[in-house]
Amino acid sequence: MNIKTGDTVVLLTGKYEEKKDSNGKVLTHKVIAVSPKENKVIVEGVNTVHKHVKPRRQGEQGGIVDTNGAIYACKVALYCSDCGKGVRVKHAEKDGKKIRVCAKCGKEL
Repeated sequence: MNIKTGDTVVLLTGKYEEKKDSNGKVLTHKVIAVSPKENKVIVEGVNTVHKHVKPRRQGEQGGIVDTNGAIYACKVALYCSDCGKGVRVKHAEKDGKKIRVCAKCGKEL
């Protein structure tokens, strides 16, 4: 999986699919958590779900809480600031370390 926690991504499918803001830029989102075993990611502000929470301790409030649900990692692409859109990733070696590189422009991500 090429996506890590803290990455900036663009959604490829669904109702948030590559929407543009008033300036014409593609809307980007931040990855909160990654689950490589399930091949899913949790993206900030996408796939909001209602969760019913029970009070666990005396005096604690229960109720309905809005949280971000997981989506499949294949539905997001890393955002390249040079290209201005979601791109594929290549792996390269720099100073003996593996790094992720934009497949189109070659910029380090």
